[in-house]
Amino acid sequence: MIDRTVLADVRDDRPVLITGGAGFVGCNLAHRLLSTGHRVIVYDNLSRPGVERNLAWLTATHGNRVTAQVADVRDAETLRATVRRASSVFHFAAQVAVTTSLVDPITDFEINARGTLNVLEAVRACGDPPPLVFTSTNKVYGDLADVPLARNGDRYAPSVDRRESRDVSALGVSEERRLDFHSPYGCSKGTADQYILDWSRSYGLQTVVFRMSCIYGPHQYGNEDQGWVAHFLIRALDRQPIVLYGDGRQVRDILFVEDLVDAFLLARRHVARITGEAFNVGGGADNTVSLIELLDRISALHGRRVQVRHEGWRTGDQRWYVSDTRKLAAAVGWAPRTNVADGVARLNAWLVDARAGRSDPAIASAEAAAPVTL
Repeated sequence: MIDRTVLADVRDDRPVLITGGAGFVGCNLAHRLLSTGHRVIVYDNLSRPGVERNLAWLTATHGNRVTAQVADVRDAETLRATVRRASSVFHFAAQVAVTTSLVDPITDFEINARGTLNVLEAVRACGDPPPLVFTSTNKVYGDLADVPLARNGDRYAPSVDRRESRDVSALGVSEERRLDFHSPYGCSKGTADQYILDWSRSYGLQTVVFRMSCIYGPHQYGNEDQGWVAHFLIRALDRQPIVLYGDGRQVRDILFVEDLVDAFLLARRHVARITGEAFNVGGGADNTVSLIELLDRISALHGRRVQVRHEGWRTGDQRWYVSDTRKLAAAVGWAPRTNVADGVARLNAWLVDARAGRSDPAIASAEAAAPVTL
């Protein structure tokens, strides 16, 4: 893990606020901070199945160092009162599924766009506004239909017949790529993304945007709409068939959640220097996997073939997406450390242990580390 002094520049001992803090990413960040003696406010409406277990785990593990605020980011009054208490804000609360956004685009907008504006305005209303780190998505780049792809075994890859495709294939998608929202989810998260950046320009807030690829790890209760690495493992453990939308050759760069938490803490440490910037964050070119390749890996872990059935392509699905993480690496010195084989094996082990009621292996590793100083 990174040097645990990365937040030493925080001004006081006020708690860190994490909206969506009971979610998969939020609870892992909260645990990292709480394990080393810091206080955290978990702000969450507990609407996503499974997150109540994450909150119960945080509370049982860390006691009164964690405060739960069960509320929605659309509740502007409660949000303002909570933000006033915070030293830093990590805004993760969101509607997270493309499919849900297609069914109910208005609610998707109200949560992702208006909810984010509520967070920004709550921060702006503070006498000493806390820094804000926001999780956006690779979906702000659309379906990447203009990137020519070729089949390469069980995966897609950018065609090497064109120089620009060779560059993308080797390095991934950079922040220089134009935004091209596709799906209501892409539109709402892209809107929030741009508000976060502009509130730095227009009002001088310290804000940073992470445009994230696929994140996976302990405490992820994935389903077929979001959290697909965990979803595949859960279905395989249950000996249930997995639905592949499209042909299964879609490629993503996947990032283990502990490495993402490192990136959050480094961004917070350097926020004054990188404010108003967006960064693509994922496993990068060295940590890519196709859906078919992941199923093969899971089959090897479990010693049996995973059952699969196919459905048609879904709206806005990117057949290939890999993050170019060089900008973040240059800005804060970050790089992912967990490779695909180790990360998938660790998530599988956590799921097996959690089902057996054994103690959480993430607790021991975090508590054994050197303290984070806020």
